[in-house]
Amino acid sequence: MPEPRVEVRRSKRRTRTVTAYREGDTLVVLIPARLSKAEEAHWVAEMQRKLLRGDTKRRPPTKSSDAALLRRCQELSARHFGGRTEPASVRWVPPMRTRWASCTPSDGSIRVSEHLRQVPGWVLDYVLVHELAHLLVAAHNAEFWRLVRDYSRTDRAMGYLEGLSAAAGWGIVADD
Repeated sequence: MPEPRVEVRRSKRRTRTVTAYREGDTLVVLIPARLSKAEEAHWVAEMQRKLLRGDTKRRPPTKSSDAALLRRCQELSARHFGGRTEPASVRWVPPMRTRWASCTPSDGSIRVSEHLRQVPGWVLDYVLVHELAHLLVAAHNAEFWRLVRDYSRTDRAMGYLEGLSAAAGWGIVADD
């Protein structure tokens, strides 16, 4: 990741705290006016480290590539399905209009909406478990939901996704 442009803003009213935030592709660092150039350099470097660390936390490797998404499915399959579900492919696709992801059991392919790149990992895991369950049971019947509910955060993840869809105005509804 290239280093962002840095803008330092000094304030006479700011006496002790140092704060940083993104403004487009610029890192804005707010510091007390009394700090020396050496202290300024220290705090700019510290805020850049924090920003980089935060970016890493927000976008785990699973969300960066199709290969990482497939590996995550393999881990979830082992944990929740005893390895019985083996997708042939798992890939990120442009945002879907009516669903978070889809599965074609006949060819073992799973497609995941890019909307999910920004959700917490446990929400993405629920969606992947849901689609992996379709490799065993195509319909949304009692057996399917028994398999999906092996994932302990199913209800929380469904609520998260419903709220996300409503807040963004996407109109994506949970499967019944």
